[in-house]
Amino acid sequence: MASRFWMQSDSESEEEEEEVEEEESEEEEDEAPKAGGDGAGRASIYLRQGDSDSEDSDDGRARVVRPAREKRYDEMVATVEQIKNQMKINDWVALQESFEKLNKQLEKESFEKLNKQLEKVLRLIESSVPPRPYIKGVVLLEDHLNSALANKEAKKKMSSSNAKALNYMKQKLKKNNKLYEAVIEKFRASPESDEEEEEDEDEEEEDEDEEEDEEGVEDPLDRKGGEEEEEEEGGEGWETKKSKKDRALEKQFQRDHSEIKWEEVNQKLKEIIAARGRKGTDRVEQVEQLTYLAKVAKTPAQKLEVMMQVVSAQFDVSQNLHLHLPVPVWRKCAENITTILDILEGNHNIVLDENYEVVEDDNETQKGADFEGTIRVWGSVVSFVERMDDELFKSLQCTDPYTKTYLERLKDEPTLLALAQNAQAYSLRVGDTKGASRAARRLVEHIYYKPQNVYAALRQMSEQQQAAAAAAAATAETPSDAAAAGDEDASPDDEPESAAAKDAKRRAAIAVNSYGPPAFVPTLEAVPRWPVFPESGRAMMKALLAVVYAHGEERSKARAMLCDIYHHAIQDDYHTARDLMLISHLQDAVQQMDISTQILFNCAMAQLGLAAFRRGLIPDAHNCLADLFAGGRVKELLAQGVSQSRFHEKSPEQERIERRRQMPYHMHVNLELLESAHLLCAMLLEVPSLAAHSTDGRRRVISKNFRRLLDMYERQTFTGPPENVRDHVMAASRALMCGDWQRAVHLAESLDVWKLLPVAQRESVLAMLKSKIQQEALRTFLFNSSSAYVSISLDQLTQMFGMSEKAVTSVASRMMMAEELSASWDQPSKCIMVNAVNPTRLQHLALQYADKVSVLVEGNERAFSEKTGGMTIEGAGGERGGGRRGKDGGGDYGGGRRDDYGGGGGERGGRGGGGGGDASRFVNLGRAGGY
Repeated sequence: MASRFWMQSDSESEEEEEEVEEEESEEEEDEAPKAGGDGAGRASIYLRQGDSDSEDSDDGRARVVRPAREKRYDEMVATVEQIKNQMKINDWVALQESFEKLNKQLEKESFEKLNKQLEKVLRLIESSVPPRPYIKGVVLLEDHLNSALANKEAKKKMSSSNAKALNYMKQKLKKNNKLYEAVIEKFRASPESDEEEEEDEDEEEEDEDEEEDEEGVEDPLDRKGGEEEEEEEGGEGWETKKSKKDRALEKQFQRDHSEIKWEEVNQKLKEIIAARGRKGTDRVEQVEQLTYLAKVAKTPAQKLEVMMQVVSAQFDVSQNLHLHLPVPVWRKCAENITTILDILEGNHNIVLDENYEVVEDDNETQKGADFEGTIRVWGSVVSFVERMDDELFKSLQCTDPYTKTYLERLKDEPTLLALAQNAQAYSLRVGDTKGASRAARRLVEHIYYKPQNVYAALRQMSEQQQAAAAAAAATAETPSDAAAAGDEDASPDDEPESAAAKDAKRRAAIAVNSYGPPAFVPTLEAVPRWPVFPESGRAMMKALLAVVYAHGEERSKARAMLCDIYHHAIQDDYHTARDLMLISHLQDAVQQMDISTQILFNCAMAQLGLAAFRRGLIPDAHNCLADLFAGGRVKELLAQGVSQSRFHEKSPEQERIERRRQMPYHMHVNLELLESAHLLCAMLLEVPSLAAHSTDGRRRVISKNFRRLLDMYERQTFTGPPENVRDHVMAASRALMCGDWQRAVHLAESLDVWKLLPVAQRESVLAMLKSKIQQEALRTFLFNSSSAYVSISLDQLTQMFGMSEKAVTSVASRMMMAEELSASWDQPSKCIMVNAVNPTRLQHLALQYADKVSVLVEGNERAFSEKTGGMTIEGAGGERGGGRRGKDGGGDYGGGRRDDYGGGGGERGGRGGGGGGDASRFVNLGRAGGY
């Protein structure tokens, strides 16, 4: 007898639940006692619970339980009789409703009621052949329809609704009867021959069902006594009653593999795929069914095809795109993808192809393992690896980094790396260079941010997990021992879980529990279960980057280059990282890239700045870090937090998008270390610049952020002891401006961020920082105080700043060569001879005043020219030849070298100036009074 599993589609999962509820409600109505009058019969069962015992003892009549099969048959027969009556009056609207009633049994009448009723009966009798009442009904409808269409006069007299129903029935009935052409022809050949045989079979099946029901029903008294005995024995006799769906599922999974054919598996697979994504589809049940199909697949190719759908269905378990895949499902997906790789490695003639188009009658997967040609199956294992990587990324985003759960989740990274390495190896074997480059890029993005010590720890953890798995496999317990151990561990005082908790646990562990016997097509382990790590992270990066650069897309190459720059930077190889950045010109095209690549670029620039800072390259470090701190959004630029602004409110959708971009905690760059490096670099550059241009009105700004913080710090009425990074750096800047380099060094070294560096690196960074502060303190002193000296002794400078003579000589010589210091060396006396050519502050102010006056005069001249019609004042004054503002009535501008224009009138109303040459007859400027 065929199983119900092979006859239904997954789109009926929600409808099946409604049917179960409907059947239970009908059974309750049939079983309700009718004694005690109408009022007692209609009384609620909850109001009669107290008298249930007395009613059971007083009422001697046995309850009648009608099987669901009998109910469905009766409904179908009644509907066919109703159709006969409606055919007599030629009421096609009523016929349509009856046919709908027969096709689908839902709350509202629709056309599909007959087929739905048929599906219910087919599931109950577990047969693929429709029952005779159904065939009889559709044959009667077809004959009546043909006769109605042949009678054109009667058709013209029909009402609009009746004619519309007739046309509707014509289309639907023709399409419906095509499905059962063979059965209909057989019925027309012998309408009544097989009815008796079917009735006999139905009676036998009903008798068997009644016997089973009688065996399963106990007498209430016996049941009560049994309960007392079980209570006396400790209550161990109770068993959990399974639902109808679970019983049907267990029954279908108990079917023998030899009875299942390739066509059945293929047909059921298509039904499940068609139901995927539909409303009401149970995703968990789909995973269970596909897992069973993978076990009963007849060929390796068919098993591979089903396993591809299993993984896709497991990805669908998480309904919300913003949530990550449950951890048990993720790990089971990893096992299934490994099984897929095992099948591909064990059968080299099977190839996955994303561009392969599956036709309707395709039997490619029917070819067995002995087939020598190429078998193509749709799918891509690299796409699965990328989805697994994305799900792990989201899981780490959503997990609290300060819990053990985060650390346990990080232990799944070697599993993902092994999948990516196996996928890359398979892609290279089949010649899929694009897929190999995609897998290699995913591997690169898991290695690039790990320093050598972290890489070594990852390698060691993978080796430990591999050794533990091997030991567990060697000392694995037998199933009976494991079950006994589980019974011993179970505590009798444990509280039972709630139904919701059990359902959540079942859905979370759906990938772990599987039904059915072992797989029909066994799969041997053919690919490694653990990743292969070279000795150094740099060697692994080099090998992977070669694949990406050779076969990757432009975006993959850009991201791989940024990862390479990042990795060189954390290895303190600044110059190589800088050269790669300049050669690639990524800084010119980064604005046109996607957001995730821009975030990666910002992280690479941050690490590049830190590498330059550790090497003592202060200007380069500041140039790398200045743009990150320019807008005050460093958290957002590095995707390590969402910035909040008072002037710009973000919508909830924008906040969700930004949170999906956040980097996991273990990939963060320490923001305090980054801010310390940036502010210290700005301090070492800005403080000498401020001293050099102290008398210059147009000061050259190197770091606007530092200048703003310094101005705010200087405006404070009272400054307490430094607390954070900014306070420490601002206090060190003030001390450096005053020449107190010891205090500046002390404040810089007291930052807590230096504890994040390794011991050896910390000592070298602090030594470099002290040397730079001493040098900039010397430069600041020479800028501020050189004008007050005629000569400065070299010994005095070395004593003041704690520097060697060589270092002082180097700093002073560079300042002289750059014309920052007007001085020269006197070698015999070891003194710096200061040349008094630098202007004093009064001279600076005078020059500034002269510049401002000249600007004012030019502005007045332009305004006068516009007022007088666009004429210049050159001729009016003979190029300023005459005396200004003649108090005795002389012209404002007297005659000069040019006599084209006459002089203007006097300030106090004197007579007009005389005419100037021939041009005076064209222009009359002899107005009285001043302008």
